[in-house]
Amino acid sequence: MINRAGDGGRAWHAGGVEPEIRIRIADELLMFLPAARREPARRVAYDGTSTLGHLVESLGVPLPETGPMTIRGERVEPSARPEAGDEVRVEAVPRPQPVPLEPGQAAPRFLLDVHLGTLARRMRLLGLDTAYHNDMDDPALVVQANEERRVLLTQDRGLLRRRALWFGAYVRGSRPDDQLRDLLERFAPELRPWTRCTACNGPLAEVSKHEVEGGLEAGTRASYDVYGRCADCGQVYWRGAHGGHLEEIVGEAARIVAGVRAAGTGPARAAVSD
Repeated sequence: MINRAGDGGRAWHAGGVEPEIRIRIADELLMFLPAARREPARRVAYDGTSTLGHLVESLGVPLPETGPMTIRGERVEPSARPEAGDEVRVEAVPRPQPVPLEPGQAAPRFLLDVHLGTLARRMRLLGLDTAYHNDMDDPALVVQANEERRVLLTQDRGLLRRRALWFGAYVRGSRPDDQLRDLLERFAPELRPWTRCTACNGPLAEVSKHEVEGGLEAGTRASYDVYGRCADCGQVYWRGAHGGHLEEIVGEAARIVAGVRAAGTGPARAAVSD
């Protein structure tokens, strides 16, 4: 692996000509570049001191979205400093992407920003541990993500560029269906449908009809016999008129994850050792 953190990258071309490096961006990352300048290969003026990570972000690509980086075919870290004339390649994050897990943590946890409320509810429907707030600012989101080791999902590129954030991901798509597909294809998480409250993320437990019928309307009591209740907020659930649509969401999600795992190496998870 090339290590370019010293003074070797500070050489300037003879004759006062400003040096350049050539950066080739993976097609999957071109969406982050300005629309008028989305060519894969870019010549970038180089001051001899900036790190590769800084140069990539200056083009518009958040570092959490980048995968392997190479200089002349050799793998480097974002902290590396290229030399004038270097050929750099920046790949996208490989999919499925492993998420570091703390000892005893069984599955990734997620935190969504204010603009992804529908996605949050769908993730909870699938049994994914998903925190969401509609009144939390960016610094507070980073604090919660770090303290609870949650993957911060957002469509705010500036939020992903915060150096303090331990793990973040940009959610592609404007429709909830597309956003959910992107999340599932990126992380291929374990799904446990119907086990979380879509309102507050608390765990659901099956309850008898007798325990909850006092709070049900007459039509509901007459039509349904199977109920669940959130252990945290007390919300009661049953398979109502929208059950068929929710079953479709769950079934499609299971097919997506199965397809990703069949094409890859299995569940995307990486345990953190002590």
